[in-house]
Amino acid sequence: MADKEQAKSKAKGFFGEFREFIMRGNVMDLAVAVIIGGAFQAIINSLVNDIIMPLISLATGGIDFTNWFISLDGSNYATLAAAQEAGASTLNYGVFITAIINFLLMAIVIFCLVKTMNSIAAKAKKKEEEAPTTKICPRCQSEISIKATRCPHCTSELDI
Repeated sequence: MADKEQAKSKAKGFFGEFREFIMRGNVMDLAVAVIIGGAFQAIINSLVNDIIMPLISLATGGIDFTNWFISLDGSNYATLAAAQEAGASTLNYGVFITAIINFLLMAIVIFCLVKTMNSIAAKAKKKEEEAPTTKICPRCQSEISIKATRCPHCTSELDI
């Protein structure tokens, strides 16, 4: 009977420790960041595939990066889809270029977000530091703590 209670205590301890680990602020923040990052990646993919790549294609005379590939079976195919439909192995360097552009755009956007957040945090900290910590006694004109209710110099009572 004592063995069962000891095993139950160990199991409860394990799950208790696991619950404590999961409920830590860092783990929850990380989980939220991963979920938001996944959703944000969809936005970046759309930006690259639906807006930037067509503009690049237009600027380069209609070149479509997704159809930049090398067929490893030696045959020529008009499009990547045709090569894949034929079952040919392909080296898809155009898709890789698109992935690099996705990564660079994501890095730029994250850099701008972090820079903005750091700027906002710095301004908030500066305002917090600028908050007055002293005041002037109306009777003796001495500088005293803002929290003081009686002047330590002239001992007069201060209006709060």
